[in-house]
Amino acid sequence: MSLHLAPVTVVGRALHPVAHAHPRLSADTLRPYVGIAGVLLGSIMATLGTRVTSLGIADLRGGLHLGFDEGAWMTTSFGIGQMMVGVCCPYLGAILGVRRVLLLGIILFFVSSLLAPLSPNLSAFLAAQFLAGAGSGTFIPLTISFIARSLPARLVVYGIAIYAMNSELSQNVAASLEGWYSDNLSWRWIDWQYCGALPLMFACVWYGIPRESVKTELLAHLDWPGLAYAALGFSLLYAGLDQGNRLDWINNGLVNGLLISGGLVTTAFVVRELWVTRTPFLNLRLLMQHHLVLLMLLLAGYRFIILSTSYIIPNYLQTVQNFRELQVGSVLLWIALPQFAIVLPLGYLLSRLDGRLVLAAGTALVGAACLMAAQLTSVWATGDFLQSQIVQALGQSFALTALVVLVVQAINPADALTIGTLLQTSRLFGGEIGTAFMQTFVRQREQIHSNLIGLHVDSLASLTADRLAAYRNAVGAHTSDLAVAGAQATNLLASAIARQAAVLAYIDGFLAAAAGAFVCLLLIAALPANRAARGAS
Repeated sequence: MSLHLAPVTVVGRALHPVAHAHPRLSADTLRPYVGIAGVLLGSIMATLGTRVTSLGIADLRGGLHLGFDEGAWMTTSFGIGQMMVGVCCPYLGAILGVRRVLLLGIILFFVSSLLAPLSPNLSAFLAAQFLAGAGSGTFIPLTISFIARSLPARLVVYGIAIYAMNSELSQNVAASLEGWYSDNLSWRWIDWQYCGALPLMFACVWYGIPRESVKTELLAHLDWPGLAYAALGFSLLYAGLDQGNRLDWINNGLVNGLLISGGLVTTAFVVRELWVTRTPFLNLRLLMQHHLVLLMLLLAGYRFIILSTSYIIPNYLQTVQNFRELQVGSVLLWIALPQFAIVLPLGYLLSRLDGRLVLAAGTALVGAACLMAAQLTSVWATGDFLQSQIVQALGQSFALTALVVLVVQAINPADALTIGTLLQTSRLFGGEIGTAFMQTFVRQREQIHSNLIGLHVDSLASLTADRLAAYRNAVGAHTSDLAVAGAQATNLLASAIARQAAVLAYIDGFLAAAAGAFVCLLLIAALPANRAARGAS
């Protein structure tokens, strides 16, 4: 990383004079690397927190005796907690020290996860989810900043590769974990699973991360209104996006209120940072000069294109094939498991090649995987996704790791605490915007395909009559009532139409993800050619 780059945040400017003096780890003792293991473990749990809850929301609703609409706020409250704390992490880490903030986050996450399944009502559970999100929200921002500031320079790229592997691994093993808990233990382990790993993380952080003095003098540099505007505005926008598809977007007053108020507060944040304060929370002008906005857009876009696996495939298998989470997980494991073999060779590759080339190659592979999966038919099951998911695994590892490396190379070491927050905010917003778009897009495409298929089903046509007769004969073996058999045959035909419409909608979703990959390739082409060279200087 280059010391001559100007800091982009007020905390970065305050720490700039001593940025070069920040101690880096050495191979003389394993103690600091225990701290690295602890923060990497935290990044796994932070990603698992959202993913497992999303996949297991039906089990959580059943265990807590909640309806569909009530349960829909479970993931929203967790995400809001992560968003609000993620924005504050650079300042908390700079003032209190990374070690203190992580330990406090671990304690908060542990207590909230332990008590959440014991909640007497929905309000208590949502409060516990919010606090769990706030606790885990410290993990990812402080993990990447600790890696960037503390590892020896030659090992930073390997640390980032392992961090990216952890993110991909945790996201794609979530379905298998949730299914196993439901089949063998209890729905409560969706929350309790963290209570076993968090004490280990606490011990690693306590032992391995050095103590830092409290820097109260940095309080004078903080833009508290800007920080509050960002945390509140981003959280309102996140909640509106998360609930938009369920509540039909602009046709619902709550969604309108969340999005409009979030947009207004975020606008106030941008105006304040650009024109009002002399010590902005984020120096947006300098942020754009360093092309970090372009890199953040790439991360958000990348979170969208990988929805081809994290959203479309699980929904297809559950909706069309009636698979359970454990069966869905057997497909996603083909993305998770190859990460172990890829991580070290990928770190070596990135230490010698322009990160833009690796990023472009990974994005192209993900786009190719989406096109392969777009050959989907109604008879596809887990094995049919195997080839496309292996290609997807390679592409996701290449692209995400290269992208984080490019961000780290583009920023001053004094702003290392900000790297994780920028990544966390882009990751959450990119995933949420992508999920909201894909949910709405697939739902609307399914309605269109269902209508178009229905137009071609003529009750007087011979093919329709033959299909209904076949259904009646199959049903007639179980009932002697011709009226009942006829009604059930009609229902079976309607189900076949709905199933085919769903398949066509998921194909459109894969094509949309492939189009997103193409847009990301255009953004990569706009990155400056000297990015890697300047980062290595």
